[in-house]
Amino acid sequence: MRRRMRSVRARATLAATLVVAIALVAAGAAVLLALRASLIGQADTEADSVARNAASALSNGLAYNDLDLPDGDENPVEILDRKGKPVVFGEDVEGMNVSAKASDRLNSVANDDAGDTDEGAADEEDALGPGDIADETWYGEGTATVEGETADYRFAGVDVVTKGGVPLTVYAGAPLSAEQDAVSTALTAMLIGLPLLLVTVSGVTYVVTRRALRPVEGIRAEMAAITASEDLSRRVPEPATHDEVARLARTTNETLAALEASVERQRAFVADASHELRSPIASLRTQLEVGAAHPELLDVDGAVEDTVRLQRLAADLLLLARLDAGERSADGRLDLAAFVHEEAGQRVGDRVEVSVDAESVEVAGSRGQLARVLGNLLDNAQRHTRTSVAVTVRRSREWAVLGVADDGTGVPAAERERVFERFVRLDEARTRDDGGAGLGLAIARDVAVRHGGSLTVRDTPTGGALFELRLPLAKSDRPAQSAQPV
Repeated sequence: MRRRMRSVRARATLAATLVVAIALVAAGAAVLLALRASLIGQADTEADSVARNAASALSNGLAYNDLDLPDGDENPVEILDRKGKPVVFGEDVEGMNVSAKASDRLNSVANDDAGDTDEGAADEEDALGPGDIADETWYGEGTATVEGETADYRFAGVDVVTKGGVPLTVYAGAPLSAEQDAVSTALTAMLIGLPLLLVTVSGVTYVVTRRALRPVEGIRAEMAAITASEDLSRRVPEPATHDEVARLARTTNETLAALEASVERQRAFVADASHELRSPIASLRTQLEVGAAHPELLDVDGAVEDTVRLQRLAADLLLLARLDAGERSADGRLDLAAFVHEEAGQRVGDRVEVSVDAESVEVAGSRGQLARVLGNLLDNAQRHTRTSVAVTVRRSREWAVLGVADDGTGVPAAERERVFERFVRLDEARTRDDGGAGLGLAIARDVAVRHGGSLTVRDTPTGGALFELRLPLAKSDRPAQSAQPV
């Protein structure tokens, strides 16, 4: 587990580092591109200003030799005629090599003089009259040699026609050394800072992840101790935070509590079942031992009665085990009214006659299990009634309601949920029914819940108990608009 947790920390650290590295590289590239674009824009503006100043002087009739051109180191200038031949160089400028669009423009203008194509360039030249300056500026990069040293420049080219009608092109450059130095400095800083930042991010992520997973290790250790000790009363530590780990710890403790309660219920169930089985088995054994020693004293009827009690209890326990295991009932459709009439008519030995008032409604479910529910409710009513037991079936919106009422003493309000617990018998029930194991109502409610319904108890107007079984109507028997049960 420790190796696995270290792997989680390593994976989290690696993932965070990769994400940060990708983000930093993308951001650094964007910064470098933006910085270079900004500096090139400044160089274009500078070169355009110098070129247009010279073009303005030429358009005003100033002679070539009288032009006030800047130093070649700062802004090299070159003026070319229509054929692309230099007519004037700036101070100390020995040569210029202009590339990209500006150079293409020169070639197109020169070719137009020779009769080649590029009508757009010729049309623009023809559109300029004496003393005119072109509105468009062509930009490009290249090199210039000044006092024997060649450097990179950003060039701007402007077409102009002198007062004498001579077409010229003025090229002026702005040095790219500032842009190159700035980009180089920024790149160097990034190359140095990026690894340091990634190391910092990795370390912080590793430490934070380790601290975040420390409560998980505590939960794991406590769960291992609970497994080893089989003490389900222990709980895992809950962090004082409100994050996912804290919720995991709370959910784990809730699961342990539910598991502990389930185990306790199972132990109580086994203990109660053993207790209930012990009495009829002991009685049956005693009768058989007496019968073996004194055949004339054998109580056959009592032995049969104890055997029947054992058979019923075993069947109840088996059904409860199946219900607990989540066994699904075999769904079928049945008319509840006809079902009640049939089941009530088959009962023999009841001390009080059962009256039936049933409305025809269809439900879906297991006939055998529903018969068990009705039988248990009728048995319970027979044990507690004084003079009457009544069964009713009615429709309540999208529910079928089966009621079993008696005129006994009823069930106290404080005991109306407890009577549905397993092996629970109220004091009066114990005195009036020595043979009951307290499983009938528990089985009835479990079957009702498995069928998507409910089983409750309340008082009748005469003071007896009314058990109501609610089952959803079969789909074809439901009203057009569904409603909540009432």
